[in-house]
Amino acid sequence: MIDFTFTYGDLEIFLLILVRVTMFVYIAPFFSMNNTPHRVKICFSVFLSFLLYGLAPVNTLEYSTVLGYTIIVLKEFFTGLIIGYSAQICTLIASLAGQVADMQVGLSMVQVMSPNSREQVPVSAGLYQYSFLAMMLVSGLYRYFVSALADSFLLIPVNGAIFNSDKLLNSMIKFLSAYMIIGFRICLPIFIVTFMMNVILGVLARVAPQMNMFAVGMQLKLIVGLLIMYITSTLLYNASDFIFSNMRQMITEFINDLM
Repeated sequence: MIDFTFTYGDLEIFLLILVRVTMFVYIAPFFSMNNTPHRVKICFSVFLSFLLYGLAPVNTLEYSTVLGYTIIVLKEFFTGLIIGYSAQICTLIASLAGQVADMQVGLSMVQVMSPNSREQVPVSAGLYQYSFLAMMLVSGLYRYFVSALADSFLLIPVNGAIFNSDKLLNSMIKFLSAYMIIGFRICLPIFIVTFMMNVILGVLARVAPQMNMFAVGMQLKLIVGLLIMYITSTLLYNASDFIFSNMRQMITEFINDLM
C-alpha cells in the first residue's frame, strides 16, 4: 500500500529543494528570460521540485533554531545561484562579441530594446544572443540544464554543499578568461578587416588630404563590416557548439567545487 503521508519534516525538505530549483530557473539561460511571466517560472519551479523530491537523497537536517534552518536555506539559495550562473556566463559571450563588432563598424551608439533582458543592447549583440538562443533550442541544451540540476541533488544532497572559495574563484577566473578569448575570436574577422581599412584610410589621408576620409570611412566600414558579418554567420554554428561544450564543462566543474 502506498503511503501518502507528508510530515512537517518532508515539507521542510521540499522547501529546500524548491529554493535551489527556483534560483536555478531564475538565473540559468533560456529559463530566466524576462519576457517569461513570473507565474510560469514559479509554477515550473514547483512542478520540477515535486519531481525531484522523490529522487533527491537527503541528509539529516540538523538544526535547533529558526536561524539554523535559515542558514540551510541560504546554502541551497547560493547552490542554485552558482549552478545557474555558471551556465549564464556562457551566454554573455554572444553579447561581448556583438558589442565589439558594433564598435568596429560604427554601430555602438545604435541600441535596441531586448525583450529578453528588457534593456538597451547593441544591434549585433541582440542578433548574436538570439542566434545562440535558437541554436540552444535546436540542440536541446535546455534538457541538459534540467538533467544537470537533477544530478546536482545526487552529487550535492540538501544541506550537503561545501563552499570552497578558492576552488570557486579559480574556476570563475579560468572560465571568464577563456570566454573573453572566445567572444573576441567570434568577432575577430570583423576586427581584422576594419583594422586594415583604418590603416588604408590613414595612408590615403596622408596621400590625398583633400579627400574627406571621415565621411568615406564611416560608410565603407559599415558596408564592409556588415558584409563580413554576413559571411561569417555560417561559422556561428561551430562557435555555438564549442561554447555549449564549454558550458557543460563549466557546470560540471562548479558542481564538483561544491562537493
